[in-house]
Amino acid sequence: MKIKLNDTHTVSKEDKPYIIAELGSNHNGDMDLARRLIDAAKKSGADCVKFQSWSKETIFSKKTYDENYFLADDYRDRTDINLEKIVEKYSISESELLEMKKYADNIGIDCTSTPFSKSEVDFLVDKMNAQFIKVASMDLNNYQFLDYIARKQKPIILSTGLSTLSEIDLAIQTIENSGNHQIIILHCVAIYPTKDSDVNLKNIGTLSKLYPYPVGFSDHTLGSCIPLAAIAKGACLIEKHFTLDKDMEGWDHRVSATPDEMKVIVDGTRRIHEALGSERINRVESQERLDSFRRSIVAAKDIKKDEVITKEMIDYKRPGTGLPPEAVSYIVGKKAVRNISYDEIINLTDF
Repeated sequence: MKIKLNDTHTVSKEDKPYIIAELGSNHNGDMDLARRLIDAAKKSGADCVKFQSWSKETIFSKKTYDENYFLADDYRDRTDINLEKIVEKYSISESELLEMKKYADNIGIDCTSTPFSKSEVDFLVDKMNAQFIKVASMDLNNYQFLDYIARKQKPIILSTGLSTLSEIDLAIQTIENSGNHQIIILHCVAIYPTKDSDVNLKNIGTLSKLYPYPVGFSDHTLGSCIPLAAIAKGACLIEKHFTLDKDMEGWDHRVSATPDEMKVIVDGTRRIHEALGSERINRVESQERLDSFRRSIVAAKDIKKDEVITKEMIDYKRPGTGLPPEAVSYIVGKKAVRNISYDEIINLTDF
């Protein structure tokens, strides 16, 4: 199945993989930094930059703020940091998101965001004119929310981290029941960073067999190796967190790709996709290449005229411009009609 994201990009096994530079909140609330991230993602070759549309009211409950609990490694042991203030600082407003969308449009890179509430969905569709919507892993089992998003009839990129197969199945059914069949499924492990032993890239093949939709990979490993392996396993889309500096303070910088790493991912992805080619076995070498590398039937000794040719009189050597080795059964037992010298290529007219 081919999913059309916009006028310039479709996602399928046949298309070159679509690469999303996940900016999330790596702008740290600084729109100048956000612009630099967009510029760097474009220069690295990414197809899209993606933000996260959440606010203090839509991401955490009062309980989480009261406990001041940080999932991110940067803040795990920092009791002097206030979660509520960090969320306010790192969120992106509607006006800022519109500004970033306009900036991305001007330099020629797609831009969208992940919504965390119905109002944010409405804004993305009605005001930002997002061509597709990314659903975070945490909302895969939020079926009422999925139904609300699906009824917008926009393509949906669905991350499957945190989920069982039955939950994934119900999520896809929920989207389909709304009449929306524009789905891209992302294999995902919501551990930051993900250990290699937990990645399970074979799940890409499993999801591809179970559902008719393109399957991609939302990557939280370190470095560029695993997303490239995902492409080799058939992923049609790669989402990777993106930063300018892994040491920058913030939630996701440490597990993000730098511009150099993103360029490796983009270039490697294009090359691997090209190399995967077709499942049909076709010979691509030229006739000249065949003639140069294959063998012909040659005389293993001097053969006299009227002598009956035996197997012992025959050898096989390059080039392949004469009779092929499989013609030996036709030659053995025949009489030579001329003298054939040692190492001479034998032709049909010689017996």
